[in-house]
Amino acid sequence: MNENLPKLVFATQNPNKAAEISRLLEGCFVVNTLADLCHTEDIPETSDTFSGNAHLKASFVKNKFGTDCFADDSGLEVEALGGAPGVFSARFAGASKNDAANMQKLLDALGKETHRKAQFRTVICLMIGEETHFFEGIIHGHITRKAKGENGFGYDPVFIPEGYNKTFAEMAATEKSNISHRGIAIRKMVSFLRERSI
Repeated sequence: MNENLPKLVFATQNPNKAAEISRLLEGCFVVNTLADLCHTEDIPETSDTFSGNAHLKASFVKNKFGTDCFADDSGLEVEALGGAPGVFSARFAGASKNDAANMQKLLDALGKETHRKAQFRTVICLMIGEETHFFEGIIHGHITRKAKGENGFGYDPVFIPEGYNKTFAEMAATEKSNISHRGIAIRKMVSFLRERSI
């Protein structure tokens, strides 16, 4: 770890998200998480929008620890399900946030539906100094009829991005990051931060 790099706190308890974003910011920023701040409690996500939940989490960290930070909220939006699971993606099958159960509920809900278009969406809220900024990333694709692949997390095994013939879970981490919704949003944030010469 390069201690000369600027530091940002990522308001998350999710080690998979933290690892993915750390890879995206490698060489640019050192990413600390809530664990580095010795905070282990979940931050309530009570908004009905991705931007609202990202703002809630970033505001919590900024107000409690007084540090510049960012937070994301991400989810899967399926056209045939009216945009569900959306902001409830992580808790689609219940509060336990079980990836396998969430995927199975999604596949059951779609059943034999042939219209399987979907998109992953990420919204990042960056709070730096007295400013608040938002960055969004979207990747279009469709839902498979069964899970494929061992990599990734969440709904990755059932999502095939547009222009590809394999799921996110069948991709290497770097390949996924190059095209993912989170990667798109993070690169927008990094570009913004570099322009500020932080």
